[in-house]
Amino acid sequence: MKSVIETIARALVESPDEVQVTEIDGEKTIIFELRCNPQDVGKVIGKGGKTVGSMRTILNAMASRRGCKAVLEVVD
Repeated sequence: MKSVIETIARALVESPDEVQVTEIDGEKTIIFELRCNPQDVGKVIGKGGKTVGSMRTILNAMASRRGCKAVLEVVD
């Protein structure tokens, strides 16, 4: 799941080398923290949050197949 988020985020930003995804495992929840260049945060979030919302939808679909929940946070 982490690699999917990284791939999508790197395709969106102008500084793909600065994209970092950190995975924090819990019992039933996995938290993904997405960090990128501050100038690229708007591109990752998208207009009205549509881009990050779509990424969360994909992530939740993948997590539900594994029987857990997933949370995606965009960190400044």
